[in-house]
Amino acid sequence: MLFLACCVGILYVVAGYPFLLRWIATRRSIPVRKLPRTSSISILIAVHNGELFLADKLDSIVNLDYPRDLMEVFVLSDGSTDRTAAIARTYSSRGIQLIALPKGGKPAALNAGILRSSGEILILTDVRQVLEPQSVRELVACFADPTVGVVSGDLPTLEGIDLEEASTSLYWRYEREIRKNLGKLGSTFGATGPFYAIRRDLASVMPAGTLLDDMYLPLGAFFRGFRLIVDETARAIEYPLSIHGEFRRKVRTLAGNYQIMSLYPALLSPRNPMLFHFVSYKIGRLMLPWLFLGLFFSGFGLPQPWASIAVFGQLAFYGLAAADTLLPASSGIRRLSTAARTVVAMLAAAALALPAFFVSPERLWVVTQARRRD
Repeated sequence: MLFLACCVGILYVVAGYPFLLRWIATRRSIPVRKLPRTSSISILIAVHNGELFLADKLDSIVNLDYPRDLMEVFVLSDGSTDRTAAIARTYSSRGIQLIALPKGGKPAALNAGILRSSGEILILTDVRQVLEPQSVRELVACFADPTVGVVSGDLPTLEGIDLEEASTSLYWRYEREIRKNLGKLGSTFGATGPFYAIRRDLASVMPAGTLLDDMYLPLGAFFRGFRLIVDETARAIEYPLSIHGEFRRKVRTLAGNYQIMSLYPALLSPRNPMLFHFVSYKIGRLMLPWLFLGLFFSGFGLPQPWASIAVFGQLAFYGLAAADTLLPASSGIRRLSTAARTVVAMLAAAALALPAFFVSPERLWVVTQARRRD
């Protein structure tokens, strides 16, 4: 019974719920009354040691199809020790303002930017992703709908250089689909951190040590009755990550889910109109490593030959993942082994998220490494 329960739980979280969500969203989609508008905006770029990507990012911002007299742009340098500040200063004549801050983490940098900003709409974006020219205009148009409080941009990834980047890109496409369907149905449970917009009067100062600004700020709007949506026409182009880079990022974000539940306990109460989806998506994702662990150990209690099939089948899967870095790049089995290693890395990140919740937030804020395309 335990083996069967773990199988059903894993299948539901990984495949059953995403398909159910898609089916519900196609039948109960709530339209967004999107109209062209030009509100005043403040673009906040929190960055730590972002010299590799900053010039491309700022070029994309100065080339936005949006009235310059309605834009203010802040580069919030969070204790950068590289050329981040020097690069930002070269754009001062084009309206880019540098705010040099002591190292305090992304939320602290954003707090400083929010207090300094004056735009009706805040655009929060990271340094790595290049914005398409129409992207901000498309985000702002969604706020013509008075029920919308937060709009996430879409984040398609560039083609991966190798199998690792291709594998993590596939995982991110899976995540994007869930978020888009949640937005169609009612609300997501946060925003796409590298590129999203929020009404200025809904953006509150975050507590020190907040791990997920892209959940804390949007959920404040959500519990005030506003929708959190995704606009697929507002695009920022993302660089794919290695498995190691995605693993480190997921440990922080999943630990942040534990933190966000302590900050917003109403997420687990009837006050959350999306409670079923929160449990199926967020809680289910945190439960996955323990379901896999239960699947493995309960396999020993099955009658033969099913016990051998279950146990050795799982050992073969984990062995394939462990062998991935040892196999030659030309090996045909690398496609399977890299996919297996990606799955195991995501499970390990979810398992480590619980103890990481009790770690100092500063230890979890690390620069996400990606390979720039020339």
